[in-house]
Amino acid sequence: MSLKEVVTHTDAIMKKTVEAVLREFNEVRTGRAHPALVEELHVDYYGTPTPIKQMAAVSAPDASCLLIQPWDPSALPEIEKAISNSKLGGTPNNDGKMIRLIIPALSEERRKELAKIVKDMAEKGRVSLRSVRREANEKIAKLKKDNVISEDDNFKGQEEVQKLTDKHIKEIDVILEKKSKELMTI
Repeated sequence: MSLKEVVTHTDAIMKKTVEAVLREFNEVRTGRAHPALVEELHVDYYGTPTPIKQMAAVSAPDASCLLIQPWDPSALPEIEKAISNSKLGGTPNNDGKMIRLIIPALSEERRKELAKIVKDMAEKGRVSLRSVRREANEKIAKLKKDNVISEDDNFKGQEEVQKLTDKHIKEIDVILEKKSKELMTI
């Protein structure tokens, strides 16, 4: 593996980490109903964990309600169970054809609690980025030890990895700030 491949691979992993943090943020509700709240919830569908978006149409007819219409009506109980077990805070209503999920309004206390949860998610994302950086630096050090790259390339590679880390941590911080504002807005 060359230095360039290590840096490219590290960048790809860091992008995936930021995307994972963004997906987690989308699962935290902000008091408004939108399909992203449930689309990534996994349902045990014939023994396979399947995201709701792959087995049902999800829509938000108004700001406080989600409609989930599965393509296979026999999946309704499993979808209902997955929603009940999630951290959404609403109770699903099953009418035999679709599920209505009323999203209750958030109290100020709950908003602050969710803001803390989002901060923790962001911190976990930053920690993941730092561990990716550590692994990349170890690979670069091994390349140097094996005399594949020079001392200068070793420093340049570690510097590039640090720049990538800083860039992706900044992305997480921007997403965190946006989500926190969204949570605190009534």
